[in-house]
Amino acid sequence: MERAAKKEAVESLNGLFQTTSVAVVAHYSGLTVAQMQKLRSQMKQAGASVKVSKNRLAKIALEGTDVVAIGSLLKGPTVIATSSDPVAAPKVAVEFAKANEKFVILGGSMGKTVLNVDGVKALASLPSLDELRGKLVGLLVAPATKIAQLTTAPAAKVARVVQAYASKSEAA
Repeated sequence: MERAAKKEAVESLNGLFQTTSVAVVAHYSGLTVAQMQKLRSQMKQAGASVKVSKNRLAKIALEGTDVVAIGSLLKGPTVIATSSDPVAAPKVAVEFAKANEKFVILGGSMGKTVLNVDGVKALASLPSLDELRGKLVGLLVAPATKIAQLTTAPAAKVARVVQAYASKSEAA
């Protein structure tokens, strides 16, 4: 690579690391091109991205970012998965690792917190941001529906009583 291309790659990676909230590092040695494309498409669908870079350039790009702790994991053929949602990249990486034994998760970083393999798996087991939002909305809406049911129930009972008296007087 030329010096200008290296500088551009470092700036691009640094911008990515500045905006990400979580980074997962994994070895990908032995994966086919089709498997890597599948990983990239799964990450893209989840709102995450995958980068393969020279480790030396990635370590330079990590300087001054929150995820600088993953620098020690960058040895050998590594891939870095990043996302702004703290659950998206770990979830896809763990699922992909279950299906492909040659994809080995080394660890990661969430903000300034260093994650080992178990930490990445723990993050992957959490519900996503959209799932949490859905649960929160469900919890907020539930009391309103119960109040609506409680306020309409007495009126319905009164209407049934009146109807019963009306039908009783018609029969008499």
